[in-house]
Amino acid sequence: MKKCLIIGAGFAGLAMSHQLKLIGGWDTTIVETGTELGAGVRTRFWGGHPYTFGPRHFLTKNEKVFEYLNSYLPMRLCAEHEFISYVEQDQNFYTYPINSIDIPRMPEANLITKELSQINGQVRANNFEEYWINAIGSTLYEKFINSYTKKMWQVNSNQELDTFEWSPKGTTLKSGPRAAWDTSISAYPLASNGYNDYFEIAAAESKILFSTRISKYDLENKKVYYQDDWHTFDVIVSTISPDSLFQFSNGELPFIGRDLHKFVLPIEHAFPKNVYFVYYVNSEPFTRIVEYKKFTLHKSDSTLLALEIPSKNGKHYPLPIRKWQTLADSYLDQLPKDVYSIGRAGSYRYEVDIDDCIEQAMGVAKSLV
Repeated sequence: MKKCLIIGAGFAGLAMSHQLKLIGGWDTTIVETGTELGAGVRTRFWGGHPYTFGPRHFLTKNEKVFEYLNSYLPMRLCAEHEFISYVEQDQNFYTYPINSIDIPRMPEANLITKELSQINGQVRANNFEEYWINAIGSTLYEKFINSYTKKMWQVNSNQELDTFEWSPKGTTLKSGPRAAWDTSISAYPLASNGYNDYFEIAAAESKILFSTRISKYDLENKKVYYQDDWHTFDVIVSTISPDSLFQFSNGELPFIGRDLHKFVLPIEHAFPKNVYFVYYVNSEPFTRIVEYKKFTLHKSDSTLLALEIPSKNGKHYPLPIRKWQTLADSYLDQLPKDVYSIGRAGSYRYEVDIDDCIEQAMGVAKSLV
């Protein structure tokens, strides 16, 4: 029986564990520095309310991936969910993403309409600021994008952001009534404990070492050092930042973290019917507020909300800056045969989400058959 080491018990690592279980013939060990399965996607409880670290709804355009997850973890479709943004200078809430139906309500409606009329053809840009100004004009950019993006990524200028894979190309300005996404399957687990049951299923046949940290790597020989000894495997699948695998030999990759501030309100619902969370695009330190009941359908006379504040606390979001993505790729290019790096941190791509983690795990498993 071949031996596989999985580094990290978040969604990517557990999806990999499950794929190895499905193909069979693998002795799998999961090494996790924490004490629970699922990392930020794990459902926990506050004041009796279920919540995850940020809104972890399942979005995908891959029907095969959705059907796979739904077969092990029954999901409910929630395409009705909507997002809104609060613009302090207007003292008003608007649809998110930016929607042309809101423009007549804006104080600068005439100027915005004029700027939009001057936009023709394909958007060309060298950085994030140019992209958005060229796509929607400077007035809408300043109103919705500028301050929000700078606090989201902790940058002084949006010109520092020079990749767009994570940016909603083609959806900078929507028209007419719509849900949050037009073309993706949007879903959330039916179970009150969210994705937790899937994590247990995925890890059922793996040896799990919690509170364990790998201190040395010999990737060429598929060896790692933990619990005061070297351990050898046939395959290693990592879900942590790739620079860690090489002891940061070419430099350390930066990440943006998050602080989550939870609070319970003495009302059944805080947001309008189909609004799941609200973006704040102004000078306030938080980027959005989530009402978890909208995802979980938890029944209570009170409601749990959480503010998300960008910080240096944790490695949650890889930076969408070419310099750092190139550095990440230089590490990934050094991975020897039968060593893989998957997931958001492992790929060092912000746009990697739950469905991508599953798809990447499926791809690795296919290559091992």
